Amino acid sequence: MTPAQVATLDWNKGDGLLPAIVQDAQTGRVLMLGFMNAEALQTTLDLKRVTFFSRSKQRLWTKGETSGHHLNVVDVAADCDNDSLLITALPDGPTCHNGTQSCFGDDVTTAASGLAFLSRLEAVIAQRIAEQPEGSYTARIWHQGPTRMAQKVGEEGVEVALAAVTQADDGLISESADLLFHLALLLKSRNLTLGAVVQELERRHTRRRGAGND
Repeated sequence: MTPAQVATLDWNKGDGLLPAIVQDAQTGRVLMLGFMNAEALQTTLDLKRVTFFSRSKQRLWTKGETSGHHLNVVDVAADCDNDSLLITALPDGPTCHNGTQSCFGDDVTTAASGLAFLSRLEAVIAQRIAEQPEGSYTARIWHQGPTRMAQKVGEEGVEVALAAVTQADDGLISESADLLFHLALLLKSRNLTLGAVVQELERRHTRRRGAGND
């Protein structure tokens, strides 16, 4: 959102507050609804982290300021009447204080609800890394560093290949799940996501279709 677009917002209609819907930039899942005044919006744009105006506390409130589960801003847009906001963001962990990815519950469906679980998996990985629960396999592998994560991806890749020729379908699926988990963890160590991998596949598909090689 540009300064010129901010200037067109109708703050008077809601007594200085605009409703702001936050949507997961990768899955399209609606994460939460809050309210912003002009200062909260500017803080959101400056910090690239969703910041609301808390009507109960009467102050600015950056989502995740106590839990660490921030909402990292990808884009901010206004509706056609310039009196409400749509924010696309990447969550660092569960959005809701109840532990669900969405404040509307984890049963909220998206256009790709099955694949959307990959984003939820990444959110769980981020939560395990942040909170370091006792006995967490994710936290243990994370502490062992990128070299160990890369080794695990290699090992699981071999397991997938072996399962493809020696095991039934459920074995191949199980080994593939292990590979996806460790790949997500390795990507996280480079601040990358499975969504970035999907985008690369989409780019390749578009290029090949354009060249007639689909």
